[in-house]
Amino acid sequence: MAVDSVGKNTSSPDYTAPTTRTANKALGQEEFLKLLAMQFQTQDPMKPMEDTAFIAQMAQFTSLEQSSAMNATMAQLRSEQQVAVANSYLGLVAVVEDASGNLKSGQVTAIDTTTDTPKLEIDGEYYDVSAVLRTEHPALLNSGTDATS
Repeated sequence: MAVDSVGKNTSSPDYTAPTTRTANKALGQEEFLKLLAMQFQTQDPMKPMEDTAFIAQMAQFTSLEQSSAMNATMAQLRSEQQVAVANSYLGLVAVVEDASGNLKSGQVTAIDTTTDTPKLEIDGEYYDVSAVLRTEHPALLNSGTDATS
């Protein structure tokens, strides 16, 4: 006889496997209003919810919603800034540190934005923007002038 984790006989013809529920990760405005309506319907008529409690709940929810929207906007801004920084390296000679800790130097010839963070192409290999230790302008390099940034 086969037994599941709850101790039920799984070989029984009327056995049904337990189902799992997945919870929503975020409570949206619609769900909040449904919960609030349910709270009003099930409250004790002799002790109704005070206006101040309702206003406080609404203010907290609004604040939480605005914080979530601001976080999303900040993440988008950060991503766009990383692309702008990566584009500023195009054509420059960059010194980068690879995953092994070795220093590599070469001209940035392309930017790959298909991943979460932009990657710089140097001599056919891709490096994170954060791996850049130093940049030099190729024209100044050839003239012998030190132009580091």
